[in-house]
Amino acid sequence: MKLFRYGQPGLEKPGILIGESEFRDVSKSGLDYDELFFASNGLARLTSWMNDHFDDCPMVEKIERFGSPVKRPSKIICIGLNYSDHARESNMQLPAEPVVFFKSTTALCGPNDNVVIPKKSKKTDWEVELAIVIGKKALYVDERNAMDHVAGYVLHNDYSEREFQLERGGQWVKGKSCDTFAPVGPYFVTPDEVGDINNLRLWLTVNGKLMQDGNTSNMVFKAPFLIHYLSQFMTLLPGDIISTGTPAGVGLGQKPEPVYLRDGDVVELGIDGLGTSRQKLVAWREETAMVSSNR
Repeated sequence: MKLFRYGQPGLEKPGILIGESEFRDVSKSGLDYDELFFASNGLARLTSWMNDHFDDCPMVEKIERFGSPVKRPSKIICIGLNYSDHARESNMQLPAEPVVFFKSTTALCGPNDNVVIPKKSKKTDWEVELAIVIGKKALYVDERNAMDHVAGYVLHNDYSEREFQLERGGQWVKGKSCDTFAPVGPYFVTPDEVGDINNLRLWLTVNGKLMQDGNTSNMVFKAPFLIHYLSQFMTLLPGDIISTGTPAGVGLGQKPEPVYLRDGDVVELGIDGLGTSRQKLVAWREETAMVSSNR
């Protein structure tokens, strides 16, 4: 199952993608893809409703904007340095335990929305990542049962302002939480559609130049361990997003000098089975301050 949300910020409607190109609106189900949806067996309820009401699911002929396929997650949890090649290019040691930080939920936006370079930013960077969506509450979960708590997966670009992240007190959340710094989607994809999450290609280009080209097989800490590990410190709620890290090729790691994003740059990215996204970078101005539908 591939789910999407579409429409202008704050007015998104829920939909389902059937096959490769049949987009259907499921607004009449009364469901939306939020914490309550995932907590109340929403995927099964949606399937049952569609079986009885398929004629009430109109075709969506044109989608002008995708929103985040997950509405208002309680938290976005990220894992740093989870690919050995990325740790090397960042001149950081491979961690003995997962490096954990948060992105503010106000960073969440649609997969093809403009990304705003923050005020006074000089080092805005990109990171293509596989993200997990939690399907049911998880606390003190055993690693062997961890995947029972997964609803599905999304494509995420974990934008980072490196100066804010690394040179302003060493608190990563400050460089990760700027508005529009978490474009997610276009689809939420259930595990049966994704296949082996430990063998997915993930890639990213900047202005058409391939910068990242990796595979999830190179993750240091795999998904079951990450869910188990995080659940030792906090309750994971349905709809929570866990972003699992990025491979080598970020701007910070470019040689001989780092390369950072500028006004007008275009970033495109994708992961096998999860679709692709595209963001144009725009310099911060009063009129660029985007009020995300997911705040």
